[in-house]
Amino acid sequence: MDSYILFFDQVDRSSLSVVGGKGANLGELTKAGFPVPDGFCVTTFAYQDFMATSPEMDAMLDELNAVNPNDLPRLRKLGERIRAHIRQLDIPVRLAEQIVQAWEKVGKEYAYAVRSSATAEDLPAASFAGQQDTFLNIRGQDELLRHVWKCWASLFTDRAISYRSKNGFDHRQVYLSVVVQRMVNPEISGIMFTADPASGNRQIISIDAGFGLGEAIVSGIVSPDLYRVRAGRIIDKKIAEKKIAIFSLPEGGTVKKELPLDQQRQQALTDEQIVQLANLGKRIEAHFGSPQDIEFCLEDGRIFVVQSRPVTSLYPLPELPQEPLHVLVSFGYMQMMTDAMKPLGISVMRTVFPKSVLLEAGGRLFIDPT
Repeated sequence: MDSYILFFDQVDRSSLSVVGGKGANLGELTKAGFPVPDGFCVTTFAYQDFMATSPEMDAMLDELNAVNPNDLPRLRKLGERIRAHIRQLDIPVRLAEQIVQAWEKVGKEYAYAVRSSATAEDLPAASFAGQQDTFLNIRGQDELLRHVWKCWASLFTDRAISYRSKNGFDHRQVYLSVVVQRMVNPEISGIMFTADPASGNRQIISIDAGFGLGEAIVSGIVSPDLYRVRAGRIIDKKIAEKKIAIFSLPEGGTVKKELPLDQQRQQALTDEQIVQLANLGKRIEAHFGSPQDIEFCLEDGRIFVVQSRPVTSLYPLPELPQEPLHVLVSFGYMQMMTDAMKPLGISVMRTVFPKSVLLEAGGRLFIDPT
């Protein structure tokens, strides 16, 4: 039998097939000495042995693989069948015992985040983030086991099935690990991109931050503060009105609360914390060798990193040095755009390049970035 449990300091980025993208990245961060809350991974071997308790699962996966990716009603119906079937399966006794032992080793007095970590997730060339379920502030042995089981079932949500089908992933070859991580009870949480996702500028760090748990930002129920940092200096701050935050409950679970009026327009992070976070982000980026999407939180003023994944939405850079700044101009489109640009098109270009000079000559539009 292969190991059912691996602690964060036992895995790294080479462990993708065993602990999934989320678990591999957390292990890599832990081994590199970054501030990651303790935890462990219920490996893909555990998932496979759990699924093997069903004699019917192979046939259902074959049927799922044969469905046209565009046949959403059929995919949805099969997903419901598979999830209902998984809900009838029991966790093998030996597996349950090992999960409980690992939980006791980290500390049964803590609350935990129980997070899905698929083998096709947080990859450099594919962003599967959010396709499976995450559960916060889970307390107690029974609740822990129940939510590990719920994570396994979430590999077959409608959204996850559809995404894999459209991207050509074999449902048989995607496995799920479960990350069990000690919950941080944060005053502030957020997301940091070590390359600005709006402009694609690799020199600018973009930080979203709000009060309470980061779930409020991820789920979109609150507009966070936005800070932008370049070369260790804050170049832009937009302080949002943060009316709501999500907090942990002592007995487990979470609650949405309205913030006091004087806190709603308060800057979530101090300037010193913003610069400190940006420096940490650049160190993480340097370790992984590519721009990162980092989830962070602050508990009693201490920064913790609870996830880091590659940013997959950036336009690839040409083989040119970052400095000095280069301006690249493409004229290939002129082979197709033989007519003069209409006023609506020009107005759109002025919106896209607000700080550039748009030169119009003979019905053509030229961009002077100076």
